[in-house]
Amino acid sequence: MKKKIAIIGSGIAGLTLANLLKNHSDFIVYDKGDGLNLDEGFGIQLSTNSVSILNKIGFKQLNKTEKYHPDKLDFYSTNSKKICNLDISFFNSEYEKYTTLKRSILVKFLKENLLSNSIIFRKKIKNIKQSNEKVNINFIDGTNDIVDYLVVADGIFSKTKSVIENKVFQPIYYGATALRTLLKTQDIFNFNSNNISLVMGSDAHLVLYPINEQKEINLVSLVKNKNQKSEDITTTLENTILKNNKNLTNLFKGDIKSWPVYISGKPVQSTYQNVFYIGDAFFTFLPSMAQGASQAIESANEVFNLIKDNNIDIGNTYFTKRVKRTNLINRRSKFNYFSFHISNPILKYFRNTILKVLVKNRKFINLYLGKVYK
Repeated sequence: MKKKIAIIGSGIAGLTLANLLKNHSDFIVYDKGDGLNLDEGFGIQLSTNSVSILNKIGFKQLNKTEKYHPDKLDFYSTNSKKICNLDISFFNSEYEKYTTLKRSILVKFLKENLLSNSIIFRKKIKNIKQSNEKVNINFIDGTNDIVDYLVVADGIFSKTKSVIENKVFQPIYYGATALRTLLKTQDIFNFNSNNISLVMGSDAHLVLYPINEQKEINLVSLVKNKNQKSEDITTTLENTILKNNKNLTNLFKGDIKSWPVYISGKPVQSTYQNVFYIGDAFFTFLPSMAQGASQAIESANEVFNLIKDNNIDIGNTYFTKRVKRTNLINRRSKFNYFSFHISNPILKYFRNTILKVLVKNRKFINLYLGKVYK
């Protein structure tokens, strides 16, 4: 007998799970918004661990012009001087390649694979009750649904988690502001537009990468900021990035979005055996490992496999595995953030010298990245 699953949230995690379930179980996606935001043009990175999962639902057939496969990560100092590069194609196979694209393209692909009535908008959970191994979901609008499993995928600011667990969960401000914009190839004459470029400075780091065959460039920067309220963007740039390198001014001529950077506290296992948190609702990482989208996809796949295989201890099995994975990537994301922002000149010299050696060491690459990308 097919299981029935309710998914809360229509982001990458929720829609990935819906696509995986569509030929195996009955499901419905509920979202508090009025519709999907398909106008978001900013980029995401997908390493091979997530691409292999997406390929199960037809991702390799996505129009080639709408995605890109960078082979190298170029490291730069804050004065735009290249330090070295890392071959990130090391983990690629014929159909599973490190991929960059617009977030909106991925969401659109995931949505178009589903029936139009698979997503119901303007739905917020009031409370849930468990009875006879079922979850009875009561919505604020007075409707309800009874399901075998409830999967929450509504992001770092998930109100659903607080409602279900009867406890307030607040993300942690990490002391940084994120800046994001889109560029054209001619705007980045200091860098190789075919590769991912990482510029490391003491108070900020920048990442640039192409997101399609037209070589639109996504730029995201994490700037240290003790105050949770962001300064004026121009002031932030002048006091950090541009203070160290005026030649980077050409990168910030377009429309710039900014927001404070948050991460999660400890992962939470639901008090209900058949309720799960995936994606950012489970744990939100620093973006310094570029694993946010990939881990959303991975966690969706883990829940899908456990449901499909009728695992008898699905709640504990999922949580134990996901926490172990989360801790590994969280540690490396924080280490990357620290190493990208080293300010001491002597430590910078040692960091750059060591980097030049490590990026050529296949054993290290396999140990540090292989455990994440595979």
